[in-house]
Amino acid sequence: MRRRDFIMLLAGGAVIARPLATVAQQRARRVGVLSSLAEDDPEDRKRMAAFLEELQRLGWRDGGNLRIEQWRHLGSPAEAQRQAVELIAWEPDVHLACE
Repeated sequence: MRRRDFIMLLAGGAVIARPLATVAQQRARRVGVLSSLAEDDPEDRKRMAAFLEELQRLGWRDGGNLRIEQWRHLGSPAEAQRQAVELIAWEPDVHLACE
């Protein structure tokens, strides 16, 4: 998937759909990210940087009006399932799964 396609996919998501004035009066929105790539993987870093850059351009700031938590499953399908269950239990406003 090209960077532009990835950003466009995310730009249409629920994370940025609410008016900023409404969100400012509410708790920080939460995004749960589940990835199969290692934290130091160059492709993962590039994707997350593009994601955060676009969110900031739209007025969303991690640690401010947005909280992003990442889960990584680098092992078996059972590990992926365990991580997915933890992510869902955290009750994020948006789930983002990356390969």
